[in-house]
Amino acid sequence: MIRVLLVDDQALIRGGFRALLEIEDDIEVVAEAANGERGVALAAEHRPDVALVDIQMPVMDGIEATRLIVADPRLSGVHVVILTNYGLDEYVFNALRAGACGFMVKDTEPEDLVQGVRVAARGDALLSPAITRRLIGEYVARRPEPAPEGLGTLTRREREVAVLVARGLSNDEIAAHMVISPATAKTHVSRVLAKLHVRDRAQLVVFAYESGLVTPRRG
Repeated sequence: MIRVLLVDDQALIRGGFRALLEIEDDIEVVAEAANGERGVALAAEHRPDVALVDIQMPVMDGIEATRLIVADPRLSGVHVVILTNYGLDEYVFNALRAGACGFMVKDTEPEDLVQGVRVAARGDALLSPAITRRLIGEYVARRPEPAPEGLGTLTRREREVAVLVARGLSNDEIAAHMVISPATAKTHVSRVLAKLHVRDRAQLVVFAYESGLVTPRRG
């Protein structure tokens, strides 16, 4: 059973999402919050698998709530998905940098919402290759911040895996590209995450671009 926390200041949105999710046999909404501060408290109380968090809320916004959830070692199993009305923007990028595993727009199709929750619960990133290119091209490439450290800890093979993850490939696609088994690909990805001290694939994507391992493709 996938346990979900809903954090949004609009009761109608929370109610709609709850109704859509609880139709599914494998999903349970365990709690709701109307602001980020309450959402963080409920995340600590219920330890959900997935927290759907609105990006703009009173008291505490979704970016700060994400940062606090990710920083709490007790909540390492909570995967934060940002909800937004506006699609890809700098708020979304900042939320991903804060530790969110991806984002969804609020007018997403019901089947996409359900699929997104399942993807997040598995620990995969909700970032398509096209979105990744836009995200990085617009908000990473222009930032003056120093590049993160850690690339030197990776083997040549692990660097190749990091690049493929950043390009949006799944474990099965990485396995086919590198002519290895899916289990071996998964092991490589796990080692890369551990060596770079990044939480999940979304964080690895951001790291790969910010470190210069992968260069944004324009157009």
